Amino acid sequence: MNGMGSGKEGLKEAMKRLRKERKEMIAAAAAKVKAQNKAVRAIMEQLREGPRTVPEIADASGIPTDQVLWYLASLKKYGKVLEGEKDGSYFRYQAAGAEEEQAAG
Repeated sequence: MNGMGSGKEGLKEAMKRLRKERKEMIAAAAAKVKAQNKAVRAIMEQLREGPRTVPEIADASGIPTDQVLWYLASLKKYGKVLEGEKDGSYFRYQAAGAEEEQAAG
């Protein structure tokens, strides 16, 4: 049909070729995912210590404030963080589940 061979061997060869052709794109995507996971871990570590504002998280983690805000919006959307009281112009964010720990402790 398409000259790639048939059966499992043809599919294996096609996948090998695609991986080789897209090696740089795959590596770049993997690096982005790794950096994102590292940033999210750093933000969540800060929030486990207690409620924090975006600038406080950014200062402590070394992540730019715009990225902290972006990650917090995503984490809030998926229920990982909660928006707390306003502190000046900023909301204080806390890890989901932290309010039960504070009430119990």
